[in-house]
Amino acid sequence: MKCPYCASPDLKVLDKRNTEENKSIRRRRECLDCNKRFTTYERIEEFPVYVLKRDGRKEPFCRVKIKEGFVRSFEKRPVTMEAIDNMVDGLQRKVRNYKANEVESKVLGKWVLSLLKKTDKIAYIRYASIHKDIGDIQELEAEIQKII
Repeated sequence: MKCPYCASPDLKVLDKRNTEENKSIRRRRECLDCNKRFTTYERIEEFPVYVLKRDGRKEPFCRVKIKEGFVRSFEKRPVTMEAIDNMVDGLQRKVRNYKANEVESKVLGKWVLSLLKKTDKIAYIRYASIHKDIGDIQELEAEIQKII
C-alpha cells in the first residue's frame, strides 16, 4: 500500500471498522511522510456461481429468483418473511460452498424441496408440481403419498 498523494509506503492505520453488511473492512490511514489521511476498503472477491439449466443454458445464481419461488410456494401459508429470508440465506451459503462454481438446477431444486418439506407440506407440493414437472393428477397424488 502506498499513499495516494505522495506514493510513500510509510503509513499507519488510525481506525478500522467493519461495514454494515460485514462484507468489507474500512480502514482510515495516515501517511507518515505527508500527513494526509485517506480511507481504504478491504473486501472478499466473490466469484459468480452459475446455475446449469435443463436445456443446457447457464445463468448466474440469482438470490431474488430463489426468494420469489419461496414466496410463491408459501403464498397464504403461515410462514413469515423472516423465515423465508433465513431459508434463502442458508441456501445461498450452500450454493457458495458447493464443490464447483456451477450447480445444476435439479440439485438446486432438491435443496429447495428439502427445505420446503421440513417447513410446510403444502408449499412443498406447490414447488414440486413445477420443479418435478408433474403433468397429471396421478403424479401429483403419488407425490402427496410420499410426504404423508
